[in-house]
Amino acid sequence: MKLFPSSAEIDSLFANGNPEDVWQKATDIIRRISPAYDATLARIIFDDVIRLFRGEYPGYCEVKMLYHDLQHTLDAFLCAVRLMYGVHVSGSKLTDDELTVVMIASLMHDVGYAQRRGEESGTGAQYTLIHVDRGIEFMQQYIVEKHFPAAYVAPLKVVIRCTDPAINITEIQFPDERARLLGKILGTADLVGQMADRNYLEKLLFLYLEFKEGHVGNYQDVHNLLRNTQAFYEATQRRLGEQFDNINSKLSFYFMDWYGVETNYYLESIEKNIAYLARITAFDDATHLSMLKRLGNLKKLHP
Repeated sequence: MKLFPSSAEIDSLFANGNPEDVWQKATDIIRRISPAYDATLARIIFDDVIRLFRGEYPGYCEVKMLYHDLQHTLDAFLCAVRLMYGVHVSGSKLTDDELTVVMIASLMHDVGYAQRRGEESGTGAQYTLIHVDRGIEFMQQYIVEKHFPAAYVAPLKVVIRCTDPAINITEIQFPDERARLLGKILGTADLVGQMADRNYLEKLLFLYLEFKEGHVGNYQDVHNLLRNTQAFYEATQRRLGEQFDNINSKLSFYFMDWYGVETNYYLESIEKNIAYLARITAFDDATHLSMLKRLGNLKKLHP
């Protein structure tokens, strides 16, 4: 077991731009949980979701979202797999079917943003408030069309529903406590995975554009959104604690087993992002964007 990861290794935890690298990392973890795990079904769905985002899936356009993009899905997917490992080794043993449900749900939790052929107006952000419902609809139809086990549909519906920020998890009718556990895992991974991204603050510029198109919130401009992100962070902390029972703490078991340290690098990365955000928003609006220079976001924000 290698102790004390290097800075490069820590950075690679959140470098999820290459789908094949993400898949390899995920399956290495899954097979540590269950050595005989059959990843055939999960791999088919993984490939189909990649095709969907790239505009290669029959009947659908390329996903044009800039914040809720393919990397966002891969961030949530890999975080969910790592969290499942932590949950599993800490005592709540997960079955192969449960591993599969979380993998599918994490891959499909944002497919509701995808536009069908003939729906090309806008970017898909107009579906922000209903994208979870659209995603569940896509999932149900997909399972039927692919002749995959129908038994997955019921748990997938409630687990995906846990990523809807407008819904309190106590309002969801879970078929059993195991499904509730899986929902907590995905709901946590969706939040933690995106906020730990090293480019999270830069991508908030894209999120502003999505919110503006989707008529979400009442942000006067991108500076207003940046200033309100501290409040979102605090609300996220409450959601992680009160609704998801701080299951994010189980990530420490993953890092202990894989790197020999108890540090939860996801939470550490989030805290660094929020600390830098506080530095940015201490300045006047004219200074904000000059402090967010990654990804070429400024050109996309002001073409």
